[in-house]
Amino acid sequence: MKTASVSVIIPCFNCARSLERAVLSVASQSRKPAEVIMIDDASSDETPQKLEELTERYGKNWVKVIRLKRNHGPATARNAGWEQAKERFIAFLDADDAWHPKKIEIQYQWMSDHPDVILTGHHCLTLNEESIAPPLPRTWRSERIGPHRLLVLNSFPTRSVMLRRDIPFRFRDDKRYSEDYLLWLQITLKGYSLYCLDLPLGYVFKAPFGEGGLTANLWEMEKGELDTYWSLRERGLLSPILFMCVTLVSLVKFTRRLLMGRRPPRA
Repeated sequence: MKTASVSVIIPCFNCARSLERAVLSVASQSRKPAEVIMIDDASSDETPQKLEELTERYGKNWVKVIRLKRNHGPATARNAGWEQAKERFIAFLDADDAWHPKKIEIQYQWMSDHPDVILTGHHCLTLNEESIAPPLPRTWRSERIGPHRLLVLNSFPTRSVMLRRDIPFRFRDDKRYSEDYLLWLQITLKGYSLYCLDLPLGYVFKAPFGEGGLTANLWEMEKGELDTYWSLRERGLLSPILFMCVTLVSLVKFTRRLLMGRRPPRA
């Protein structure tokens, strides 16, 4: 099988139960990425043993493992993998998510055909353990996501993103919520093109706003998003008026999610 010049980066923290599913979805790609880099972010469960098992199964030439001495969060873990990556493109996958078998083939080919684009994403589906993903549509389109649209809604789940390895950007190490959103916004506000492929090539197996939609998770995510806008304002990437507008929109969305989470289930 012809490989794709892609380094897959998977941050791992206490994910022994789901990690095998994630790695299997990478190994099952119709065009296999050249390497998989998994970063153990100081896990306290059986994740280290699972990493050893997967390395034995798939081979040290394909699977690389980085072990962090203390827990730093996904931003630092992804950056550690990014620094070790050798391929032209990087694709991110979280240890509790999975990919469609044609994700790498389609996204890698599209980016190779459009060298002026440094980042792409795609749609994702929420599945349960018994779900069977629907077939891909025969026709699809790509859409440019401009900065103003991205400021209102994060169109790029981390599991969907493929970007050029050599870009002069990284995740902010000390940020644990909305760290991916901050990076995507930095890139587009610096004038680079971002595109979304209209295909469901990624799968998530938990609630979109935290497992069970817990209020505590919602608030931490909201604080992370507000911090993202403040960071962009401090760097001069957002005007005062635009900063106030996106902050207000974010708070309105948060209130709506909070109210939806408190609604009683339908009979």
